[in-house]
Amino acid sequence: MADPDPTDTITRMYEAGRYGDILEYCGRMLDANPDNMSALQNMTTALVHLRRFEEALSFCERVVAQSGSDQYALRNKIIILENMGRYDEIQPIADLLLSLDPGDVWALNSAGLALNELDRDAEALSYYDRTLGLDPGNVTALLNRANTLGALGRHEEAVGAYDAAQRTDPSVKRVGEAKAGLLAKLGRSDEAFLAAQGVLLDDMPGIIGRAARNGCSVFHQFCLDEYDSGRGRPPRR
Repeated sequence: MADPDPTDTITRMYEAGRYGDILEYCGRMLDANPDNMSALQNMTTALVHLRRFEEALSFCERVVAQSGSDQYALRNKIIILENMGRYDEIQPIADLLLSLDPGDVWALNSAGLALNELDRDAEALSYYDRTLGLDPGNVTALLNRANTLGALGRHEEAVGAYDAAQRTDPSVKRVGEAKAGLLAKLGRSDEAFLAAQGVLLDDMPGIIGRAARNGCSVFHQFCLDEYDSGRGRPPRR
């Protein structure tokens, strides 16, 4: 009877979460051939799942030594370095990925996040801008760009970036609160209140205008609008 296909065997182990068994299986493959790329890659991935990052990095380096343009290995290396807090080593790897594929938005976002961790926010911003040039609806880049603009004190732009993220994916948590905090810093209290309720910037002038015409506060106008719409939920203050 023929030996089972190693790929099928390893896949079944992944599906069952048997990462320790993967290490043993791939270890035997490496005993037979220390340069077996499939075994090295799967040893790396299994060790990442087990959060044994130092060991994972050593196997990942063996893959990169054989093939410096292996994109899967380079991505694994970035993930490992992130978990080890070695952010200063990530940008060159991300740039290598980008030299192989200039449209790799994952690499762009990874480089930006690493630069944020190093307090190099202006450089990080350039990576998020590049991501959004390729994929304007990339929520990760929109949120990280908004956070970065806020850290740089560019609050007006950050508000717009948070709003864009909220329009793209309304389910993203805490965006309204972040936007409200920045509007409050800008002295725009009515808009800050509305942002905390999840209202988008384009919808705010209508509510504020109706409040002025009705001679009531924005808070009361919002409550009235909610009641009229049938939602009637209590606002957050």
